[in-house]
Amino acid sequence: MKNNLTAESGAGQAGSIFFNHKEIKMNHVNLIGKMTSVPRYYELPGGRKVAQFTMSTNEVYLDQQGKTKRRNHWHRIAAWGKWVRVLEELGDVGIELAIEGKLKTRFYHKQGVKQFISEVEVNDLIIL
Repeated sequence: MKNNLTAESGAGQAGSIFFNHKEIKMNHVNLIGKMTSVPRYYELPGGRKVAQFTMSTNEVYLDQQGKTKRRNHWHRIAAWGKWVRVLEELGDVGIELAIEGKLKTRFYHKQGVKQFISEVEVNDLIIL
């Protein structure tokens, strides 16, 4: 019987010493950046609240000529539960945040066309 909690041994196999890489699928996002929009707050029919906002991160890289370049990225963020209360009190455009969460994709119909939205769902949030 094979133990799924240990790596398989063999030449040329990469993996974890704890898990067989074929059995582990992760959805994990870490972002550090600035809040770029005022949070919008919604209450769902069941009473659950969500805060949605955008966040900007930047990346520094070298172009083909060796010059340093900066590229901004914008991310849609959704926060639930206790994070809604934190953002109601402290969330403002320009604050720096560290967010840990997972990528979620949802869809809705607009004028008969299916629209997709991907956003980071917050598991943990730190105001820097």
